[in-house]
Amino acid sequence: MDKAKDIIQFFKDEEIPVYAVGELPYERSVATANFLYRFARPDCVVQPKRTSQVQTIVREAKERGIPITIKNGGHSYAGASTAEKGISLDLSRMNNVKLDTDSKIMTLQGGALWGHAYKEFVNKKLNQYVINGGRCPTVGVSGFILGGGLSPFTRSFGMGCDTLKEITIVTADGAKVTVKERGNDDLKKDMLFWALCGAGGGNFGVVVEMKLQVQKLRCDKVVAGRYTWWPQDDPGKMKNFMETMRSFYATAWPNQLTIDSSWLCDLSQSNIGVRFLVYHNGDKAEFEKLIKENISDEDLSKPLIKRSLEEPSSLFLHETLVAQWSEETEKSFPQNPSYMIYSSFVFKNDADDIKAITNIIRENMTAFRAKFPGERGLLQVTWIHAGGEAASKDSSATAYHWRDCVYHTYIMVQWYEKFLEQDMWDFLNRLKGELRPYSINGQAAFINFPDARLASDVHEQAYYGENRHALQQVKNMWDKDDFFHWDQGVRRPAEELKTETNATLRLGLEDSLFIESLESNIVDEKDFYTSRISSWDKPLANQLLSRQWETVTLPSEKIFDRGIYNLNDLGF
Repeated sequence: MDKAKDIIQFFKDEEIPVYAVGELPYERSVATANFLYRFARPDCVVQPKRTSQVQTIVREAKERGIPITIKNGGHSYAGASTAEKGISLDLSRMNNVKLDTDSKIMTLQGGALWGHAYKEFVNKKLNQYVINGGRCPTVGVSGFILGGGLSPFTRSFGMGCDTLKEITIVTADGAKVTVKERGNDDLKKDMLFWALCGAGGGNFGVVVEMKLQVQKLRCDKVVAGRYTWWPQDDPGKMKNFMETMRSFYATAWPNQLTIDSSWLCDLSQSNIGVRFLVYHNGDKAEFEKLIKENISDEDLSKPLIKRSLEEPSSLFLHETLVAQWSEETEKSFPQNPSYMIYSSFVFKNDADDIKAITNIIRENMTAFRAKFPGERGLLQVTWIHAGGEAASKDSSATAYHWRDCVYHTYIMVQWYEKFLEQDMWDFLNRLKGELRPYSINGQAAFINFPDARLASDVHEQAYYGENRHALQQVKNMWDKDDFFHWDQGVRRPAEELKTETNATLRLGLEDSLFIESLESNIVDEKDFYTSRISSWDKPLANQLLSRQWETVTLPSEKIFDRGIYNLNDLGF
């Protein structure tokens, strides 16, 4: 009996929910909307119901040498939650949420989505309080927090990981370990908590429970809205549009206001547009005043004011937050399949840099339309508004490093025809090359918006900056055998970095962890991508195809006849 059949039988004997190719729960779990990963199919899917089952799964997989891919919401842009082989550890059954209204602490299991968390506020109609969670309700809580976490209220309350009070994981040896913000009984646990706040995804263990601090809004209502600006494509209007956008991004907005924006070049449209999503931690009168003071172009200011409504915060979570991100939510479901690739950047709001960045985006959107006439596709550049309270901590306070960021910006390129893949990769690579110098340090990227093509020798620096040295030490302490391994995971330290002369960790004032790195090992920005190019000489889909097609087992037609792509079947 081979390893896969053997461990499937073992899990069945232990009454751990496990599914093989062709079984309906398997097909539901592995279904993906991104065609790049359509042949990435694991040997089995396990859906544990409790922590003890997670411990058994990890112990048995490690003992048998079978890799595990952890899946919470399944939203990884780089396919990190999609298993190509081994075990897909799907935490979807562990989604319980409990809100303690006295302590204002929310306890969530490792498989909870933000929609599960928001239900607690909605059902109780608990206004003026909110969890510092994701914009999209189908995003997994644990993946969000472990990467740092950008919330609609990050500018008011900090990163999502800044509200983490306690977290429990199953480590590589199958142990259940709980670590806290304060009061751990040894330094190793302090270091693990620090690492899980921004660099925990797939690196140190399986999250089974989190405790998050509920946040208090400035009043019991928020102002939220949505507007897509389609400027007329003539020189005068376009000049005003570009000047307005440059001023918009360079503005020092107050911490209570968050405005995300997405530049859209849809090949089915004749001109570009920008979609704005508003989240204001305050009342409508204050919001209107801020918009009028900071946006002089009435083509933008008037619709933003008109289309942004003041509503109870629980109503905002129930309706507006879902409606605002309806397109993103729909893209995540497998009945809307397409090819999608991504890259991300970490920008400040220097006026000269903003002018250069917006020019690059505008020029490349014109080039995108010219290069792919008559095709279906989308070039989207999304600016997620960060900074504010998130910038109040030092860059070494948590594993999340880019505290002086104002915009976490990601590019998405989407298309539908297989033959276009190499052209799309080439287009994205050129655009990345133009924008990368404006990212912090000429390298920074956000781990929650991962770039699958970052080179293996630079991805840690891009995601974690100088915190990478400390993270390597934590990896060596908690997973010295590198069982939790993935392409862009935290590496174990090189021999020369194991000594105190190269990286020092210590506890400072008030038991806070900080890192003093004596060597930066900076990679020349000119070489930032080139070191990976040779390994990407074929399109990703063809790489997966060549690795898997000879052995992949596809489901029978009966599976598709049973409607696994129905949203109700998927649990939403």
